[in-house]
Amino acid sequence: MKNIIGISFIVLAIGLLLFVFYRQSPYSKVTRTFSPYSTLASSWIRYKEQFVDNGRVIDHSQGGITTSEGQSYGMLRAVWVDDKQAFDEIWQWTKTNLKRPNDDLFGWRWGQKSDDSYGFMDEGGINTASDGDTDIALALIFASKRWNDDRYIDEVRPVLEDIWKLEVDQAQGKNYLVAGNWAKGGDKLILNPSYFAPYAWRIFADVDKAWDWNSLIDPAYEVLNNSGKEKLNRGYAVGLPPNWVALNKANGQLESPSFPGLNTDYSFDAIRTPFRIALDYKWFNEPRALDYLTNSYKHLNEYYLKNNRLPTTFAHDGADIDHNENPSMYATSLGYFSLVHPETASKIYQDKIIKLYSGDKDTFNPDLPYYEQNWLWFGTALHNDFLVNLYSNE
Repeated sequence: MKNIIGISFIVLAIGLLLFVFYRQSPYSKVTRTFSPYSTLASSWIRYKEQFVDNGRVIDHSQGGITTSEGQSYGMLRAVWVDDKQAFDEIWQWTKTNLKRPNDDLFGWRWGQKSDDSYGFMDEGGINTASDGDTDIALALIFASKRWNDDRYIDEVRPVLEDIWKLEVDQAQGKNYLVAGNWAKGGDKLILNPSYFAPYAWRIFADVDKAWDWNSLIDPAYEVLNNSGKEKLNRGYAVGLPPNWVALNKANGQLESPSFPGLNTDYSFDAIRTPFRIALDYKWFNEPRALDYLTNSYKHLNEYYLKNNRLPTTFAHDGADIDHNENPSMYATSLGYFSLVHPETASKIYQDKIIKLYSGDKDTFNPDLPYYEQNWLWFGTALHNDFLVNLYSNE
């Protein structure tokens, strides 16, 4: 638990350094045009060389750890670019090393421990993170379709069963995806809105009839809309979702989380939300997705138009509390801008994303950590409509 809470501080510290790459990038003053497909394919090859070792995705910026999130990103990218060998290697490493001993979910943090052995990190590494588990399950379903192999479906079924059993909880008669196995069972549910993936739940509902996956969708949209409107720990709110929020099971009210380190800022966790909600609109034409993005992200648009930049962190009341820039903020925000303000999206893509890609090295700035590398890839793919729903082959 201590590691789960403390990771926010580590990630924020890393973010303070990343703006340097923007200022010192040799490509920052040059307009660059690349084939989106070539950009995605080549950067995936370089990403594997830099961050993947025999199926293990390594976060070098945090002492060489591996997370279920990182493995899930690798699996999704591999299946989208049709790299079956890499997919199978990453999945094999994941189930061999991250599968928990008593269920079919995955410990979220693995690496070198205090006694120099390797395994789940002390103080919470064996706990689950529901975003990683969800993305792993979705990647397996996609793999079954892309490569016409039912083995992946057989392997995903127990994962789906334990996501429901260990990472879904109830409040006021409604089902919610909580942040992990550690986030349920108390008088308050600990929620991370950026873990909500209604597009995945719709697919799970078709694959797994044992559980009511669609029942997660309405409560998720309620939390997204309401958490952006509630003041929480600030004097007012501007619509942006918080990194973390607690839901009181007795009255259904949203509150600031009481755990140290779980804050209500819009930063490294919450920034993933527009990406996930944009997929629900693109794949399933969910009108609430477009309404949510249109109405809840006005502050992001206004700030960018005024300043020609986005900060690494917004407070819940919209204050810029970290003036540095981070590529992940731009990449994930394309989920909003591409749907609501496409001209601005194109400018952000050109000025803040593709200028970090080197045609000489066939990758995004290799000095950027694995998290930023992933989101630059996902943002580029989303903006250029390469993230297809492989389950429906559309």
